[in-house]
Amino acid sequence: MSAITATITTSDRVPSAAILTFIEQALRKVGLPEADAAKVAELMTEADLTGADAHGIFRLPQYVQRIQAGGINPKPAIRVERTAPATALVNGDNGMGHLVMSRAAETAIEIARENGVAWVGAHHSNHAGPAALYATMPVEHGMIGLYSAVASANHMAIWGGVEALLGTNPLAVGIPAGEEPPVILDIATTMVSYGTIKNYALQGKSIPEGWMINRADGTPLKDPKRSSEGLLLPIGGYKGSGLALILGLLAGTLNGAAFGRDVVDFNADATTETNTGHFIVAIDVSRFTPLETFKAEVDRHLRDLRNSERLPGFDEIRIPGEQRVVRYESRQRDGVPLSPELRQKLDGLANQLGISSLQA
Repeated sequence: MSAITATITTSDRVPSAAILTFIEQALRKVGLPEADAAKVAELMTEADLTGADAHGIFRLPQYVQRIQAGGINPKPAIRVERTAPATALVNGDNGMGHLVMSRAAETAIEIARENGVAWVGAHHSNHAGPAALYATMPVEHGMIGLYSAVASANHMAIWGGVEALLGTNPLAVGIPAGEEPPVILDIATTMVSYGTIKNYALQGKSIPEGWMINRADGTPLKDPKRSSEGLLLPIGGYKGSGLALILGLLAGTLNGAAFGRDVVDFNADATTETNTGHFIVAIDVSRFTPLETFKAEVDRHLRDLRNSERLPGFDEIRIPGEQRVVRYESRQRDGVPLSPELRQKLDGLANQLGISSLQA
């Protein structure tokens, strides 16, 4: 269980079907067509089911605010341009990022099926939820998926700097397996996502040392409500900073999307188009080795790793993605844990929009 939800009891759990319905009703109320609202609700609910607690229904009030303020186009005409046999560029027309990246992933899978590999970029998009949502889409078709994006706000400095010119720019990789769960790596290039910081602020919790520093003097910042004064720290020191830079150039600059000083902070500005950039790569495994052979070999290696000798203090060795499956099954069965603070915020949103509350 994640740090965010560790103190939530079973009485605070909400059935995933209720979450999906609530999100869909809210999005339709602010102008999304029925099919688009259903698609976004499906992906946001999947984020909650798999444990991406800062990227599911938690984001709904912010999405609604941006749509109502004109910052997101509720009825985009998403366009796909095939630029070469194995490449394409998706223009999201400032629509919901979930819709843009779903189209981009579908395009990548289609191209990879034709040509063995695909690289699809996207621009004029928006925040699209957790990276793993899209890296896993090719996996379901016997492919390897890679995804990244320019984060929707800058909260990190280049290594040695004090200006927030880099985002949490995530990287997700999905690799199919056989009897084992797929390998799904989903990491921010910062120690934690900024959504997690916002969730801590909502719940009145202190930030653990090592996540943020005060940009004025470099001392640890532990109060999430003062996050505007701080910088998120990169994973692995200068290596995480360098990775955020590279991913930002590939997801942003390569696609004609925002990067660096051009990034609009969607937490502070609800009206300006963000021109968020993403990319997704799909690789058809069967172009290199028979798919079933590959899956069997992945299984063998994963079992070797999981059953290898452990350091003192470690009860088990975890493989990226296996807890995602366990969490999904648990939350599908028992409900999704939502903090009292978030439920109160969602009740306020329901009242504002004139829709049924989660309680109902």
